[in-house]
Amino acid sequence: MANSSSNRKNEENLYNSWMNNQQEELKELQNAIVRARKNELNDDELNELLRKMVNNFQGYANSRSRLARVDVSPFFAPTWCTPLENSVLWIGGCRPSTFIRLIYALCGIEIQSHTARYLQGMKIGEFGHLSGEQITMIDKLQRQIILEERRFSSRLASLQEDVVDQPFAMAARIYDTERGENEIGPLNKHGEDMSNLLEEVDELRMKTLKEILGILTPIQGVEYLAATKRIRLCLQQWGEKREQEHNSNNN
Repeated sequence: MANSSSNRKNEENLYNSWMNNQQEELKELQNAIVRARKNELNDDELNELLRKMVNNFQGYANSRSRLARVDVSPFFAPTWCTPLENSVLWIGGCRPSTFIRLIYALCGIEIQSHTARYLQGMKIGEFGHLSGEQITMIDKLQRQIILEERRFSSRLASLQEDVVDQPFAMAARIYDTERGENEIGPLNKHGEDMSNLLEEVDELRMKTLKEILGILTPIQGVEYLAATKRIRLCLQQWGEKREQEHNSNNN
């Protein structure tokens, strides 16, 4: 029990450290956007910043994977997240396809906010004028990612069904009611399978992010990452606010 509690504390500490890092990275990205618009940063410098952010994400995913090998269940229903945050989780994180939908959302917001300027062909922001080639590449990537998501969702469903199938049913039958013990082998196998699934899905998330940044221009990539971090931080704040309101009403 002590080892389990210690590992889950490590998982929570990893998450909290990651979220604090999101705050710092957002500030760094916002500063880079301002400087780039003043021509104080070139594409090479922006690409270097993007590589740094991607490497940080990879490091976080690697740390998650190591902890999940010991205890994977909390990553599918993390107690360190609010119910609102957990309500949008898909296999331990966000759906990779939402990475792509955010691009369309950002593009639409910019166009809708500056319609007159857009129709006049004026520059309204990096996402207000994605090229036709970029749109085509993004659409193709989206279709590929959705297929991958469906495949992983099917695997998750199969693993969940296995909980009441063999060998779990057999383990239930041989449960020792006097000693309160049974064979934990099936649980270990299920945990290993779930850990493998989480690792593969994290790889898909990383692959999707890299593909997107490869399609976008450097400044678009920086603005895109800034938007993803704003959304993640806002979701956390909204969840915490909702919990505070709920607790106040109960009291």
